[in-house]
Formats: sequence, structure tokens, C-alpha cells
Amino acid sequence: MFSHVFVSVSDFERALRFYSALMDCLGLERRFCERDKPWAGWHSAGQSRPYFVICKPYNGEPHDPGNGQMLAFLACDRATVRKSYRIALELGGTCEGPPGLRPHYHAEYYGAYFRDPDGNKICVASHVAESDVS
Repeated sequence: MFSHVFVSVSDFERALRFYSALMDCLGLERRFCERDKPWAGWHSAGQSRPYFVICKPYNGEPHDPGNGQMLAFLACDRATVRKSYRIALELGGTCEGPPGLRPHYHAEYYGAYFRDPDGNKICVASHVAESDVS
């Protein structure tokens, strides 16, 4: 469905530390990192698209997180949701909803919500029952 998704950041090095740890936790591979631009991107293992990119705003204006916008990353299991949430908060993210079941979405929806240090809203979610994970 998607080719790529860009998220702007105000402090590239801070964002790179935050997202590198988060993407490692989720098993995503770094596709590129060019500090002089500055931008960096990740994709699923063995894939080239879609990919996720952090960068300073292209127009040179200050970063401004959108109201009502959110990116959701897929986790393979609930433990990964919990770990990614913990990593996010340790690296300057803020809680928007701790890890837990959200049965109003569906019976096995297990997600965590947080904002990155620039205020971009992120979700990490698993859609499988705990017993379905091997």
C-alpha cells in the first residue's frame, strides 16, 4: 500500500538514537543514514519497500507534529510491544497509552501509544493472541 512514510524531526541526532533503538527492537533494518542531509530510513528485513524515514523538514521550517496523525508499527508479539514502549520512554518519548489489550478494536489487539521526543504520535501493536506466538 505505501511506498514510504516520512516523519520530520527537529533534532536529527536525538531522533536517530530514538528511532534506531525502536527499529532494532521491531526487527527493522536500516536502509540508509545520511547525517549531512540529514535523513535516515528503515525497512522490513529483506524488503525494500515500504520504508520509514526521519528527516528535518525539507522546506527548512520548524518541525510541527500533526494533530490527529499517528504512525503504527507492527510488532510480532506482546513482549515486543512492551519492550518498544519501554525503549521509547527511556529515550525521551512520552506516554500516550501504556501497553495493553484494546478489545474495542478487536479481541487480540495489544498496543502501546507514545510520542517521540518531537511530539510525533507512534503506536506499536500486535494482533495475535499470546498463545499464537511461537
